[in-house]
Amino acid sequence: MTRVLVLMGGRSGEHDVSLVSARGVVDALTEGGFTPVPVVIDREGAWTRDGRPVTLGPGAGGVGRLIDLADGSVDEVDVVFPVLHGPNGEDGTVQGLCEMARLPYVGAGVAASAVSMDKALFKALAMGHGLPVAEAVVVSAADWATQPDAVTAEVAASIGYPCFVKPARMGSSVGISRVSSPDGLDEAIVLALAADDKILIERGVTSPREVEVGLLGTPGDLVTSPPGEITYDAEWYDYETKYTDGRAQVTIPAALDPALVSRLQALAEAAFELVGCHGLARVDFLIAPDGEILLSELNTMPGFTPTSAFPSLMAQAGVPYPEAVRRLVTMAMDRAGARTATT
Repeated sequence: MTRVLVLMGGRSGEHDVSLVSARGVVDALTEGGFTPVPVVIDREGAWTRDGRPVTLGPGAGGVGRLIDLADGSVDEVDVVFPVLHGPNGEDGTVQGLCEMARLPYVGAGVAASAVSMDKALFKALAMGHGLPVAEAVVVSAADWATQPDAVTAEVAASIGYPCFVKPARMGSSVGISRVSSPDGLDEAIVLALAADDKILIERGVTSPREVEVGLLGTPGDLVTSPPGEITYDAEWYDYETKYTDGRAQVTIPAALDPALVSRLQALAEAAFELVGCHGLARVDFLIAPDGEILLSELNTMPGFTPTSAFPSLMAQAGVPYPEAVRRLVTMAMDRAGARTATT
């Protein structure tokens, strides 16, 4: 029986969200006939299994060795499912560990994970390939420390207000502020820099429709969901609104013109293939009142609770939650097998 190491928690502001996502994945793996091996990564980076310290290393033939650091006992695992959101998990770090250990793992590879996690890099790549994104100014901690007046002048000249100030490499709206006038810019920059030493200040869109598309598969062989629309009772889709029950709703399928649906799906597939994703992604869009479509971001390990947007989108595409989990594990092992065959 295939043993699946499920990594959860992690050293990011999305630690708690990851724990909830992973519980759903563990249940689906059990239902699908796999043997889940849950490992929690705490907020300081320590790995534990059932409260005991463990580490992961390579074994023979692409099998992982989960080593109990207290007594030295070893359990073998066949594939890693990193149900980790945000930095130190969704950004290529854990994927690099799996690559070094030659272990199959679910989801995007090192480069795709890193580029997708970094909003500034993703935006630059998308713009360079003609995908529509909102204009933004990238600001480093050093920029703000040494030339704050130049930063504020550039924002006024090229972005304007309202704008959004975002950490470049965080998720779940952590550290993001909507700024409606110059008076609020300094405070928003300081908040974002507390979460990341690189931030973006992005042109705001007034009263946009927020739409998401889920993808499952590999480049050229994708299941693409119908778009879902997020509605909420707040000025914008902040952390509290996302994770407070009843504050936000996702309507799937969204009430959109068929031509617009096709356009959104095509853009989602183009973004997936551009960064070289594998397995799964959720692509988020803004649709302005004048019809302008803006690609907001690509999430390589989106929220994965049974009621999260990504599983709900895939269910509408005909792939229920347990089947999506099964396909992801199978794709991970097939990818590892194909690499072995060519080396």
